[in-house]
Amino acid sequence: MPKVSVCIPTFNRINLLPFAIESLLQQTFQDFELIVCDDGSADTTPKLMSQYTDSRIKYIRHQQNIGKSNNMRSGFDAATGKYFIKFDDDDRLTSDFLSRTTAILDKNPNIDFVGSDHWVIDINNIRDETKTQENSRRWGRSNLPEGVVDNLQEVVFVNQSFQIGATLFRRSALQELGFMQPNWQNCEDNDLFVRLALAGKKGYYLPEFLMEYRFHAQQQGIDRAIPYFTDKLRYLESYQFESQKLEKIRQERLAETQLLLGLRLIEKGETQKGRELVLAGKSFSPAKAWTGLGLSLLPVGLRSLMFDLVRRVKG
Repeated sequence: MPKVSVCIPTFNRINLLPFAIESLLQQTFQDFELIVCDDGSADTTPKLMSQYTDSRIKYIRHQQNIGKSNNMRSGFDAATGKYFIKFDDDDRLTSDFLSRTTAILDKNPNIDFVGSDHWVIDINNIRDETKTQENSRRWGRSNLPEGVVDNLQEVVFVNQSFQIGATLFRRSALQELGFMQPNWQNCEDNDLFVRLALAGKKGYYLPEFLMEYRFHAQQQGIDRAIPYFTDKLRYLESYQFESQKLEKIRQERLAETQLLLGLRLIEKGETQKGRELVLAGKSFSPAKAWTGLGLSLLPVGLRSLMFDLVRRVKG
């Protein structure tokens, strides 16, 4: 049985997947298995995977797309290692990621997961020092000290400091929680960290750049926004905090998400549902809410034009 199970979920990333795989094969720590779970890719991913002869590499191919979190769950279900990490097919691990993180879990049996900081790289695998530092500050890692995180709920919910692709977990801790929620396309990583914190699990932060996170162009627009806000709403509605401070922040984020989703639905033409959500989230921004409700009175064909106009006027 390998000590570490590594899962790389993939979907139509034939141009980037080899870099992710190579980053694992070049680890200084070699007691691992790699599980590549393919969510029905229509490119030449199956041909690529057939060229790997390393017996530690397993390839799970779904003939049809089963969804992001379901694909991740299939990789987790196939894992046999004591420790587990999932990182994306467009990212990379530095060569000593596994050696540094496994050493901490080996030495501290009471720790459930250890996460590190990470580099930002571009589409050409070039590290961007400026964006890396900005990213670390944005997500609260610049001032996060090494060691067991005392205020874990705040760190994972408010600051969102842990990045799942830069975190090694005890697989037993993930098994207790069921790993990812089924049928989610977004926010599944935020949800997992919050559930771990609420369950009293212990996280350790290692302030070293041990992973490379790729910034590149992503699809934008209403078709991507609606599923994202839908999953974010489900995530924010699925728990409550005992801490009044954190619960207030959750309620504020919930109202913001209701409002933003409602506005997108109105723009698309799902008027009644959109209005209900805008009214539920109007406390976040009454001006935006009343503007959206006003635009909902327009014919559907004119709404996108007017929403775009409002966005340009406001900056």
